[in-house]
Amino acid sequence: MIKRPLLLLLATFFIGQISFAQTQTFQFTNAKFSAETVKNTIDDVQKELSAKHPGFYRYTKKAEFDIYIDSVKSTIKDSMTMFESFQKLKPIVAKINCLHTGIALPKSFSDQLNMQPDLFPFQLFFSENKAFVVHNFSNNRDIVQGDEIKEINGKSIPEITKLLFQLIPSDGYNQTLKWRALNLQFPTWYRIIDPNTNFTIIVNRNNASKSYSIPGARFKDLAGNGFLEEPIRPKQLEFHMEDNVAILTIHSFGQTDIKNAKQDFRKFIDETFDDLKTKNVQNLIIDLRDNTGGSDPNAAYFASYFFDQPFRYWDRIEVTETVAKEIKGVSLTLFYRKPVEKNGVWLWQKAKHNHEFDFYEIQKPAKNNYKGNVYALINGFCMSSCADVAAILSYNKKAIFIGQETGGGYQGNNSGMMPESAVQPFGFTLSVPLQKYVNAVDPNKNFGHGTIPDHEIATTFENWINKQDVELDYTIQLINRK
Repeated sequence: MIKRPLLLLLATFFIGQISFAQTQTFQFTNAKFSAETVKNTIDDVQKELSAKHPGFYRYTKKAEFDIYIDSVKSTIKDSMTMFESFQKLKPIVAKINCLHTGIALPKSFSDQLNMQPDLFPFQLFFSENKAFVVHNFSNNRDIVQGDEIKEINGKSIPEITKLLFQLIPSDGYNQTLKWRALNLQFPTWYRIIDPNTNFTIIVNRNNASKSYSIPGARFKDLAGNGFLEEPIRPKQLEFHMEDNVAILTIHSFGQTDIKNAKQDFRKFIDETFDDLKTKNVQNLIIDLRDNTGGSDPNAAYFASYFFDQPFRYWDRIEVTETVAKEIKGVSLTLFYRKPVEKNGVWLWQKAKHNHEFDFYEIQKPAKNNYKGNVYALINGFCMSSCADVAAILSYNKKAIFIGQETGGGYQGNNSGMMPESAVQPFGFTLSVPLQKYVNAVDPNKNFGHGTIPDHEIATTFENWINKQDVELDYTIQLINRK
């Protein structure tokens, strides 16, 4: 799909959301906007999204959405700062339950924000609504790995997670993405609700609690090794054998990511499946964990290796009537065909010079398709086109799935072309996906969720800190028991 990497998109959302929180730093911090201006902006954003976003009411019905927006507007009694206005808008955008929809403040403000010591200086691991210290970045050596953080600045961990879950975008009602985001990005998310340079925390160890006052940290002092930023991987595609089991890892379907790693997707996949056939490998593990998506042609091509008959990938691509009627004139119709209305739904068509939209047609199986046993590892950071692959393979029973529910939707997602609109007078940036992709799966199964694993495996705190790959270990045991 035509989009930025999902983790980068998420990062844009949560870094941008609080750029005016440092009142002593930013130029327009003290500017006030009338209550009428803020309410009108909310109406404008709803109008823009409902007109162009084909999945605006995919998970929240119009009547419910209207009631929610009215309730938000009813809380606006007086003039508000830019940040306060943003706090009203962000939950509205997040309530669409769409990974690819977001609102952000200007990058210049987030860059300045990241220079301030306003981040909670701990990496935490969340389990059953409890938070445990993984890494202490502060100068206080009394707090150690494994300590439980009970409160931060007067709020309990359950209170904090409830607030943050309203801000972290995922498809539908999924939560596995949100928990993984907190494990890997908590300081930046927490800064949305409490930008502060000092944190009073309650720490529990051996059933004894103690209070500490901890200074905040800067972004550059925390980020690294996949924490608060995307992990650096020398290769996006990896393949190796462990005894009689083949393990194929696809970190990304993104063409740019793969090209930057000096790899060729089709060549790599073709050679891998040639190797599997030559060696007569009967058990294949495909590791899709933390694959946030990328190129649909790559994803569909990969899926074709698990079919020996023609198959459906997408059922259709929808757009709104507003978008459909904007496809006119030589400049647009030269590249895109006009959408077609069918039973009140506007259907996007294959492009003339772009093959990103071809996959609602019957797909051909790969000539050298795999006929052995397939096991797929998934988690909450399987998004977008990766989640599509998981859904298609799961629905057609082409693999046994191990891990956690995918963060991307089972029925599909909203993405494709994603223009950005300026939200004035604030200067916010609104990202709006224009295509609604509907996967060729049961429309009622797992509705509002991702692909559900056949074997759900939860990672414990001990697994996390000891870097134990419990999903892979479980899968190897599953194979050996056959």
